[in-house]
Amino acid sequence: MEKQFWHDRWESNQIGFHQDEINSHLQTYWSKLDLPKGACVFVPLCGKSRDMLWLLEQGYSVLGIEISPIAVADFFRENNLQAEITTKKGFQRWSCDELVILCGDFFSLSSEEVMACHAIYDRASLIAMPPAMRPAYAEKILQLFPAKRPTLLITMEYPQDEMKGPPFSVTDNEVRNFYADSFQISTLLTEDILEKNTRFKQRGITRLHEIIYLLDPLAE
Repeated sequence: MEKQFWHDRWESNQIGFHQDEINSHLQTYWSKLDLPKGACVFVPLCGKSRDMLWLLEQGYSVLGIEISPIAVADFFRENNLQAEITTKKGFQRWSCDELVILCGDFFSLSSEEVMACHAIYDRASLIAMPPAMRPAYAEKILQLFPAKRPTLLITMEYPQDEMKGPPFSVTDNEVRNFYADSFQISTLLTEDILEKNTRFKQRGITRLHEIIYLLDPLAE
């Protein structure tokens, strides 16, 4: 999947993956990470997710990364936020108070850009990656944080042959293969969400589960 795929999606407004509402699982399970107020949360492939607003409201700072300038501009405009825009190390940096969104390629990030982050929230990042790219994505997350960070990870699982992603189906085995060497992995919830996601039923999906994981760094 090329970068242009995502640019085209945003340019044509084909953003069915975007949720207008704050993710209910974020609200329910974020406390499991036991982060102090003021901690910084890293949100990869953040799009224009309003989940970032919720994290800010809870007293955290947020660092997002998003490849589409349309998504970043829309986020600030739609939420009436005035951004200070600068450029550093190939990223366009949009900032407002305790929020920073870097506009650019996730795979071009270095540890220096994310070193101040204390936790990771991945709702739509891993499942945005096709199978061939997921190992590289997971390896990049591990490389960015030599000292691992607690992570709330939300995935989807469905018969992949019934629909062409994104979002892609990610199995429990994949999650554990990617992260078990660095994290204790707890499954917080497995929920059947097919009936309340009619657009997936219309695309021929017969089974759809959302899985919520807590990734807790192993003691070094």
